[in-house]
Amino acid sequence: MNEEKEVEEQSKPLVLEKLEAAHADALLEQDEVRGTPVVVVRKERAYTVLEYLKTDPELAYTYLVDVTAVDNSEMESALMQFDYARFMVVYQLYSYQGQCRFRVKVPVHENDLSISSVTALWRGANWLERETYDMFGIHFEGHPDLRRILMPDDFEGHPLRKDYPLRGRGERERFNFDKQNV
Repeated sequence: MNEEKEVEEQSKPLVLEKLEAAHADALLEQDEVRGTPVVVVRKERAYTVLEYLKTDPELAYTYLVDVTAVDNSEMESALMQFDYARFMVVYQLYSYQGQCRFRVKVPVHENDLSISSVTALWRGANWLERETYDMFGIHFEGHPDLRRILMPDDFEGHPLRKDYPLRGRGERERFNFDKQNV
């Protein structure tokens, strides 16, 4: 049994070992999905962990691939895992140095839809955070220009939330689908 544990610990990716050593109190969960290490991080520590992942010389996750969110409101098992946090903000990172990917997930509760912006770390986060705000309504504190990016400014709601109707809320009435005008 001890040999199995040793083998498991030896095969643990460097990024997980270093995160455990430097930010163990910030980690809620660790996993590996299709060869990509994944951690779930406390919201109040997310910026610090992401900054560490970028600036640590051995890890060097210098490329922010994506920022998005997941609405878990219809997945009871996912809700129960993290104290009924409805949303999960997801950061996909890549290290050119290590040629490896890494995913950081941060639970966000519906009654506090805010998280620190990472635009100070990655300028490319600007539009990614705006899209996540536009589609899910999550506010990125400290973002330099947090406004809608895909939907019209007067649009009400956030279309990628599970409670948003598939057919919309009347916004399709603005468009004339008369084939004669096409």
